[in-house]
Amino acid sequence: MSQLPPAIFLMGPTAAGKTDLAIELTKVLPCELISVDSALVYRGMDIGTAKPSKELLAQFPHRLIDILDPAQSYSAAEFRTDALAAMADITARGKIPLLVGGTMLYYKALLEGLADMPAADPQVRAEIEEEAARLGWQALHDQLAVIDPESAARIHPNDPQRLSRALEVYRVSGLSMTAHRQRQSAQSTEAAASGHGQLPYTVANLAIAPANRQVLHERIAQRFTQMLEQGFIDEVVALRSRSDLHTGLPSIRAVGYRQVWDHLDGKLTSAEMQERGIIATRQLAKRQFTWLRSWADLHWLDSLDCDNLPRALKYLGTVSILS
Repeated sequence: MSQLPPAIFLMGPTAAGKTDLAIELTKVLPCELISVDSALVYRGMDIGTAKPSKELLAQFPHRLIDILDPAQSYSAAEFRTDALAAMADITARGKIPLLVGGTMLYYKALLEGLADMPAADPQVRAEIEEEAARLGWQALHDQLAVIDPESAARIHPNDPQRLSRALEVYRVSGLSMTAHRQRQSAQSTEAAASGHGQLPYTVANLAIAPANRQVLHERIAQRFTQMLEQGFIDEVVALRSRSDLHTGLPSIRAVGYRQVWDHLDGKLTSAEMQERGIIATRQLAKRQFTWLRSWADLHWLDSLDCDNLPRALKYLGTVSILS
């Protein structure tokens, strides 16, 4: 039997009920919660991210929530560093880290590690900035599409930070960001085959979602409507009042925020904003399902079942998490 300490991953698409189940688990297990969500890290972005209430967070603290200002960026590598530190602290006190959220890239980075990308090169970065000022970011995105089509498909032309970094990696190393990741993935596969994984924990992988996809679509639409009723537009108005926030930032590109921002810019009517916000959230859920379908050793729970807590506990017992 493995001597590695236990950890629990609780994954699933948006609006599936992950937080509710995580809270139920912490009531009966010696767990402490770590958020795995690229939007919940930002302060002042509460309604549009469906952030747990301050009252709930006071009673059931989540690490890695409200740790950044929206003007800052947060990478998967930074998440991995922060999550490993939080997990080590929780384990040292005899508790079980329970990681809950839907940012699947973060889970993958934590489980497998990340490709060793070249260090930042100020001179190359300055050259890229100069080109962008002269030619426009769209022209640089066109360059990226030639040298690294996969990254270009993932990075929006209005995301100068990530676009600049992808070009910088190629110019410094001669390898695209995708090539670096593929090399890391191959190394991770070899490590897993030899029994030397990247994460020093015995991980139980849980996922929760409605078995009926239409139910999830209805939940997503209902939740977006509720967000608007709770003051989502006012929340974005407050963000827009800051001179340092713009649509090129990862925080403002978060699902829902970009659509409300465009509405306030006059680009979308209220009805169009709501429709596109719901569609964007459904697309996010679809991407999350795509990640989850390829996840190894995953135990699924149906959001609509009334006995998910005992089902989860039974599963955790079978994988030696509770021994």
